[in-house]
Amino acid sequence: MVDTADWHASLCFLYEYWRSVSPPGSLPGRQHFDPAAVVKLLPRLWLLDVQREPFRLRYRLAGTRIVEAIGREVTGQWLDEAHPHVGADPASLERYRQVVASGVPSRRKGRATLFHHNDYKTIENAIFPFAADGENVDLLMICTIFYRGDGGPDLAG
Repeated sequence: MVDTADWHASLCFLYEYWRSVSPPGSLPGRQHFDPAAVVKLLPRLWLLDVQREPFRLRYRLAGTRIVEAIGREVTGQWLDEAHPHVGADPASLERYRQVVASGVPSRRKGRATLFHHNDYKTIENAIFPFAADGENVDLLMICTIFYRGDGGPDLAG
């Protein structure tokens, strides 16, 4: 079990939903996830398909708030192609690798590193692993909360 005491309420909600759809003793697969159960969070969600060898991630889906923050549509693109600085710094993917290897969600709050938006200097996000076979992570779901300059979360659609 992950300690979610410091997590934003939306991320806590998503974590509890992720846990609730996890079959006993295994990870949930995309087939267990019902977008209608988290409809208010859909604009903040992004899904990454996992390629293990070599390790790469591809945008399966980017919610409208994510596309707005990035400044362009990225669905279907490899992460390292959509964000060239990722390809230049493979260490930037270490957190994603850890979630894939461990099957344990990860939360981070801090400076935006993947994409930058002039209005948001701080983000909070959580990565949730999914495995179609219950064991081998093949999809990552990320939910991102953007924080305005005054430190408050921007929860607009």
